[in-house]
Amino acid sequence: MGLFSKDIQSMDDLFVHGLQDIYYAENQILKSLPDMIEKAANGELKKGLQTHLGETRKQVHRLEQVFRMHGKEPQGASCPAIDGILEEADDIIGEVEDKNVLDAAMIAAAQAVEHYEITRYGALIAWAKELGRGDCAAVLRQNLVEEKATDKKLTAMAERRVNPAAERGTRTAAGRARKRAPSKASGSAAQSRRSAPARAAKKQKRASGRR
Repeated sequence: MGLFSKDIQSMDDLFVHGLQDIYYAENQILKSLPDMIEKAANGELKKGLQTHLGETRKQVHRLEQVFRMHGKEPQGASCPAIDGILEEADDIIGEVEDKNVLDAAMIAAAQAVEHYEITRYGALIAWAKELGRGDCAAVLRQNLVEEKATDKKLTAMAERRVNPAAERGTRTAAGRARKRAPSKASGSAAQSRRSAPARAAKKQKRASGRR
């Protein structure tokens, strides 16, 4: 069930369903991060993902706290949006062979997840305030601050190291491919050398005929 459901009749319903949505999302992210950590080649990226794994566990616990503060039991609601983002990330990661390019792809995938979470937490904080639940908003804000910080770190990491390394690797691979492939010019020269004796023989034959 997506965020907008016929079961939502009030702002309180919307807030609770939003909590269920992000709770489901955070738990799905917990499942996907270990695989990304294992595949990351860049040491800084691997460490950053490990740090975020620990943060995500804390974020899940905070969401459970907010549920209970609001008189609800923690429960997830299926979220097609995060499922789609994570499925796309898995597809891209599975197709990339170059480790440096793979790191760049994983950062982009991780940031797509972060941006989704940032929008959800922003909405939840606004709804909590509207409902007079400043206490819930304060706990949710801790998660939002961490998500924004992670997004900034990933951007800096990509621009400073990961993307340039991926581009250098691509250029190097392209250069090796060009060296292995015979050029048209060298092929033409070889053909010309092979044809020279035949042309000389024909020329001599024509000269003999005129005599």
